[in-house]
Amino acid sequence: MMREEIFLGNGAVALGLLESGSQVVTSYPGTPSSEILPEVVRLIKSEGLNTYVEWSTNEKVALDNAFAAAVSGKRAACCMKQVGLNVAADSLMSAAYLGTVGGLVIVSCDDPGPHSSQTEQDTRLMARLAKVPVLDPSNPKEAREMARLAMELSEEFRIPVILRPAIRVCHARQALSWGPLKNNTKKASFEKDPGRWAATPRFRFILHGELNEKLKKIARRFEGLTAHNFHDLEPGKKYPLGIIAGGVPYSVIRDILLEKDRKDIPVLKIGTPYPFPEALADTFMSACEKVLVLEETDTVMEYFLRDRQKVLGRLSGHVPSEGELVPQIVYSLVDKVLKDLGLIPFKGDGNQDALDLVASLDLPVRRPTLCAGCPHRASFFAIRKARPKAIFTSDIGCYTLGLNLGGVDTCLDMGAAITMASGFYHSFDQDQVAQPIVATIGDSTFFHSGTAGLLNAVYNDARFILVILDNEITAMTGMQPTPGLGIRADGSKGKAISLERVVAGCGVDFVEVVDPYDIKAMTKLLKKATEYVNSSTGGIAVIIARHPCVIAYPKEAITERKSVMVTDDCTECSFCLERFECPALYHDEELGRTNINHSLCTQCGVCLQICPKGAIVEA
Repeated sequence: MMREEIFLGNGAVALGLLESGSQVVTSYPGTPSSEILPEVVRLIKSEGLNTYVEWSTNEKVALDNAFAAAVSGKRAACCMKQVGLNVAADSLMSAAYLGTVGGLVIVSCDDPGPHSSQTEQDTRLMARLAKVPVLDPSNPKEAREMARLAMELSEEFRIPVILRPAIRVCHARQALSWGPLKNNTKKASFEKDPGRWAATPRFRFILHGELNEKLKKIARRFEGLTAHNFHDLEPGKKYPLGIIAGGVPYSVIRDILLEKDRKDIPVLKIGTPYPFPEALADTFMSACEKVLVLEETDTVMEYFLRDRQKVLGRLSGHVPSEGELVPQIVYSLVDKVLKDLGLIPFKGDGNQDALDLVASLDLPVRRPTLCAGCPHRASFFAIRKARPKAIFTSDIGCYTLGLNLGGVDTCLDMGAAITMASGFYHSFDQDQVAQPIVATIGDSTFFHSGTAGLLNAVYNDARFILVILDNEITAMTGMQPTPGLGIRADGSKGKAISLERVVAGCGVDFVEVVDPYDIKAMTKLLKKATEYVNSSTGGIAVIIARHPCVIAYPKEAITERKSVMVTDDCTECSFCLERFECPALYHDEELGRTNINHSLCTQCGVCLQICPKGAIVEA
């Protein structure tokens, strides 16, 4: 029986993967991809499927697990965000050469903007670099269809295939009809062939040739008009301007042209940017005097268009080289192109009146901040108090917002808190300068990519304090469990991995745990760690600042609630506002001093410890 449900874009991807018969689905959470695996789990449970799922410790691990399943003949998928594909890149490059037996779909979700990422990198370029096909959906419905297509292509041509939904596809919603899901009964079977699966460089050269032949065949498949590659040219008609678009920009320009009733501007929709359907693009180009290319976030399709004199896009300066192509930007840049070419511009202002009205409201700008009651805030306060002159290296997670508290000086990528701390130590030590360094990293991030850096730092006798901010959850990306919890992706019990044992296993001799809510105790421990780091027999000191996330575990995080108030002893020195920055603390214009917003206050009571005048007291 068919059902209709409104799916999140990531849910549509999950549905497509299961409809394609995925037997193994792995992932590491990261916005905008985080909801895919939970949706897979939801559908597995509702349909009684035996699909294996896991939150992997990082993206490379996720890809390796899925690749092994595909090599055994099963259909597998792994999901991540675009910068996560960097972590898995080494495996991806080799997997393309080695190929698969079953299907392997790699879902890499892009973040034009960027809204919650280090970069705006374009997965389509990574696909081109790795020489694997990539599919670029424009809406949740197409993401579902492309998930199935990707699996079929992968199994037919024995090659990994990337599905690349961008954030507006991932987080859009669309009604989809779907029927019962069935288990894929394909059994695992591994045929030993070291010349392929353990290929040496000489054999890799041969496999490279095979990969190129696969791509030629797939390119021919993409050349024809399909549900994902199509145009609306009228036979024999010539056009002064045409638009080539893919992904979310296609949905945007389609809506704009429909709204403005501009049937005089044809559109070529490309859903398979690599291998690029050159013949189809050439047919479209020959019917147009000029062609505007709309794509996110980099220049991919534009590079493949051969008649450079006709092409308008990023390379010609007509499309911004960074940022998301949101509707108002697409509207204005297409309107400008129409005017520049002497064509009829759009009628209306493209909602400019509404944009001007919002701008005129002078709404306050609130920068991102840690949640009220967040234990990381207390950790950073203690760190600044104990080591005010240190270099603070940090990492990817909620705690990156320690920037606001003066506790973060660097943030490069996952795991770099430790590796940069090591690099800083050796750079200053080379000059015989005893520079204090405090690195901060989350528990999930440490499991993801901290151990290799810590092993290296210990081995090379670096000296710094490492604070592992353990809130017992992967908070920023949606409250996924960490290996430390021993809870698997489907909620079943796994084996909990002790942070203390992992750290000790890396060769660290100073490992102590503290509750950061007790700022005095943590400050004292930081000073003890400093003495150890500076001693002749010392080394790296690791402090595990452990306290449950106040959002994930509200009862466990705040077992004894304390109502607080600010007395008239407050001198408005702003120390609490600047150095502690709790959202519940604010400057009250009427009182002329700091006050408590009780609608935001979690009653954790930590602020009782931070006022230098003692003006914050229990009510």
